[in-house]
Amino acid sequence: MPVDNINKSKSKGSGHSSRQQTTVMAGKYDSDNDSPLPATFRSRLHHLFGQIEKEFETLYNENLMLQDKVEGLQERLDVYITGGDKSVVESLDIPDGAGKTAKRSASHISQKIKKSYIASTSKLVSSFRQATPAYSLVKTFRGHKDGVWEVNVSKMDHHIIGTASADHTARIWNVDTGHCLLQYTGHQGSVNAIRFNPCKDLVVTTSGDGTAHIWSPQVNLPPPEPMKSHSSGEDDLDMSEKEDTADEGPEILLKSTLRTPTRELIGHTSVVIAADWLNTGEQVVTASWDRSGILFDAETGETVSTLTGHDQELTEVRAHPNQSLVVTSSKDTTFRLWDFRDPNMPVTVFQGHTQPVTTAVFTGHEMVVSGSDDRTVKVWDLKNMRSPIATIRTDSAVNRLSVSQQNIIAIPHDNRHIRLFDINGNRVGRLPRSNRTGHSKMVCSVAWAEDVSCDLISCGFDRQVLGWHINLQVKE
Repeated sequence: MPVDNINKSKSKGSGHSSRQQTTVMAGKYDSDNDSPLPATFRSRLHHLFGQIEKEFETLYNENLMLQDKVEGLQERLDVYITGGDKSVVESLDIPDGAGKTAKRSASHISQKIKKSYIASTSKLVSSFRQATPAYSLVKTFRGHKDGVWEVNVSKMDHHIIGTASADHTARIWNVDTGHCLLQYTGHQGSVNAIRFNPCKDLVVTTSGDGTAHIWSPQVNLPPPEPMKSHSSGEDDLDMSEKEDTADEGPEILLKSTLRTPTRELIGHTSVVIAADWLNTGEQVVTASWDRSGILFDAETGETVSTLTGHDQELTEVRAHPNQSLVVTSSKDTTFRLWDFRDPNMPVTVFQGHTQPVTTAVFTGHEMVVSGSDDRTVKVWDLKNMRSPIATIRTDSAVNRLSVSQQNIIAIPHDNRHIRLFDINGNRVGRLPRSNRTGHSKMVCSVAWAEDVSCDLISCGFDRQVLGWHINLQVKE
């Protein structure tokens, strides 16, 4: 990827600032002349700090490699303990000269480990005793030219998914074939989110251009015979454009391009970072970097209500699937529950994270799962909101997570990994990641797909959209 594209992929806004750099850059000197230090001192300091930065980058990369090795060894140990897999033991390098004594010693140690493991009743060990799940990468959706911020599955047709990208486009895909069915190019900035209407054939997308767009993802492709006639009203839907496949291999796919929305939602003064449909499908709620949310009438585009109270930029918004409830996440380390069932719109503030809250989603059992840059995921009961009922501690910042119908939490991380936990905070596993499998940069979003060829879809900074098969069946 060219250097400008790499820089551009780090921006969720209008293409000029990353999530981590926004606040820092706002306070930077306009000129070195503002500094009271002499030029020679400034030059020396810049040189020293540059060397320190290089050392930290080296240490960080080494740390990532060590983490991968440790997790790989831990998983091999889990397999051996739970299933007695001899191949794991055989894979250990034991010198031939060690003889039978070394083998007996290794066997004795392994028996001790196994006995202590069985005797333990801690939550951690209980999570290990569950069957080792099988994870495999089964699908790759190619086409985006920049980082992909979000992926979501259609609520009406689980075979359809949507993606939102920093390349200023949103795309509709067929899960089973991996083909792009439609490309939306109506936004003038990075497309930060895409959500499907629960009742109608509509989607809403949000962008760094400060707007949210409502449009239809349904396109009736014409038969493959030559088609020359187009009415003047069809200029917005280009049915003949072929996809640029420079990075996609030999296959060239015919796709449709939609350029104008059904409805444009205007009212924010900054980047619109996310939006979601209320359970009736008649209203849309947005979240913006202007520290507010807006409830819109989807039919007219008019503002119904404005959500204010957060002290810093909003990062995410999610609506309850069955009730008129909404949660908004913010960089102010809180997320808020808005109850639209009451005309007075009561608000509950959840305080439990120490850094920006990047995501908060409803589960099927009247709970909310939140994730944060503080490297934790917390599970909250809506009936007792004073403290979380479970806390999951990880080793990297958390991005837009997803909870399955079986209450399995898929957590995408800044460090390129995707981890799975149950709703009680027990570790289920980690999706494989190597030079050939998985994401090579930050994983931005995940979405569970039910009853289709892929169980989980993920997307990331590396422009990849990946489909995973996940088998969680217990092996006795």
